[in-house]
Amino acid sequence: MAQGYYAHPSSDVSPKAIIGHATKIWQMCQVREGAVIGDECILGKSVYVDSGVRIGCRVKIQNGVSLYEGVILEDGVFCGPHCVFTNDLQPRAINPDGTLKNPDDWTVTCTRVGYGAAIGANAVIVCGSMIGRWAMVGSGSIVTHDVPDNGLVYGNPARLRGFVCACGQRLEAGGLPSEEGVPMRCPQCGSRIVIPISAYLRWERENQ
Repeated sequence: MAQGYYAHPSSDVSPKAIIGHATKIWQMCQVREGAVIGDECILGKSVYVDSGVRIGCRVKIQNGVSLYEGVILEDGVFCGPHCVFTNDLQPRAINPDGTLKNPDDWTVTCTRVGYGAAIGANAVIVCGSMIGRWAMVGSGSIVTHDVPDNGLVYGNPARLRGFVCACGQRLEAGGLPSEEGVPMRCPQCGSRIVIPISAYLRWERENQ
């Protein structure tokens, strides 16, 4: 750990990647050139981090996760086993003339996962989706649209099913709506969170 982070001998970490202090990279990972990983992260077995990926501090990435170019994970994100982030809305191996596509023949579509958000095992995040702060994506979900802050989504396609606290507990009604939004409270830790009206109306619409 002389370089400030630990990488298992079986992993392939490019010397052109930037790895933060006290980060641990376990067996059979690949971290490509130009990737940036913050401090105190944990990458489980067989994680793939593509060129140009940005990962914040204290991020936990479980076994078999693939992070492709264009993905940004903010601080404190959790990625469950084998979840996948795509980066091409119109994927093809070849051009219309039959020639193999090269890096100039397609456009990267970015995805950002906000502070403290959690992605469940085997979830697929279709590129272009923005996952809000402290949001939670259920296992096996297919996310095709943005997820609001504190949003709980699951299913195929994933729908907004409610809202969660930073501690992970589902929020309950906590008062009357106002211009600021709809107040909700956590039955576990007692936190109070105001959900924007637009997000609350989306939840009502998607659960009629």
